[in-house]
Amino acid sequence: MSQLLRAHRLLTEQGWLDDHQLRIEDGVITAIDPIPAGMTARDAELLCPAYIDTHVHGGAGVDVMDDAPDVLDILAMHKAREGVGAFLPTTVTAPLEAIQGTLRRIAQRCQSGGPGAQVMGSYLEGPYFTPQNKGAHPPELFRELDIAELDALIAVSDNTLRVVALAPEKPGALQAIRHLKRRGIRVMLGHSAATYQQTLAAFDAGADGLVHCYNGMTGLHHREPGMVGAGLTDQRAWLELIADGHHVHPGAMRLCCCCAQDRVVLITDAMQAAGMPDGRYTLCGEEVSMQNGVVRTRSGGLAGSTLSLDAAVRNMVEYAGVTAEDAIHMASLHPARLLGVDGQLGSLAPGKRANIIALDGGLHLRQIWIQGQALPL
Repeated sequence: MSQLLRAHRLLTEQGWLDDHQLRIEDGVITAIDPIPAGMTARDAELLCPAYIDTHVHGGAGVDVMDDAPDVLDILAMHKAREGVGAFLPTTVTAPLEAIQGTLRRIAQRCQSGGPGAQVMGSYLEGPYFTPQNKGAHPPELFRELDIAELDALIAVSDNTLRVVALAPEKPGALQAIRHLKRRGIRVMLGHSAATYQQTLAAFDAGADGLVHCYNGMTGLHHREPGMVGAGLTDQRAWLELIADGHHVHPGAMRLCCCCAQDRVVLITDAMQAAGMPDGRYTLCGEEVSMQNGVVRTRSGGLAGSTLSLDAAVRNMVEYAGVTAEDAIHMASLHPARLLGVDGQLGSLAPGKRANIIALDGGLHLRQIWIQGQALPL
């Protein structure tokens, strides 16, 4: 089955194309061409690649860790409504048995498919952290790095584990990073008190970047640049960024773009309360409260976000002053490159999967197609 989508402007890796059309056959983009002269109808103001959320814990009232039916289906539909065509359900620090159960459920959903955004695999955030920048993670459940345990988690995930987050100063961290990289898994650094030098050593060992840059790590100081300084200045590092204006000040967002615009990966880090009214929710087994869309622990610390990825893109334009083109790439092309799936996803090009969004001039979502199929919003 063939279909055509026509747009006033269409975004490719190279930039915007005016008045172009995109041909889809069997869920794959087969051609991008100028719209023939005299054809006035358009399907969209802007056609762009669907977003990829590499780091998300929940939303629409469900938590990735919940052992309940339809959790991932509910979350996948919720993500699609914010322009996300593919995502990585992300675990939190919990008893090992709970983590293993979650990895199994994600693997099953990954292989079986289902409605909404596509599940690409899993992201392990915890339990391999240190207490100083724990965030909402319970430090009593932190574990030491063990190669056999990591291999067991990969096996439990049926090789769908895509990202492991860890603190680089932990004993055995460099060995673990090298081992995970040999297994084809991305390694992100966070919830850590690592120094600048320890962070660089982890990048030398193959680590890919920082977990939600600025949050849960040693900050930038002129005599100790810390994890943030290492990430901003090391060209090998991808930087996850929660662009909600609460987790990271707009000035720090601008700094990130000044140093690393081509390495920013917008994430939501969203939890159960995303898309829900203010009230009480849970994260990492603890009660948290949301007021005016901001979620905090009982002690007042930030506890995940309620950000949507389409809002993150708009925020980067408004707060950080980047172009719409660059902000969209941060939510599509960059995460695809981080995960090594940019041959299939992340931009509009012949041969790539037809995960596409239609946006209006204000970058608000108007339609989403996943593998060429339009989803109701």
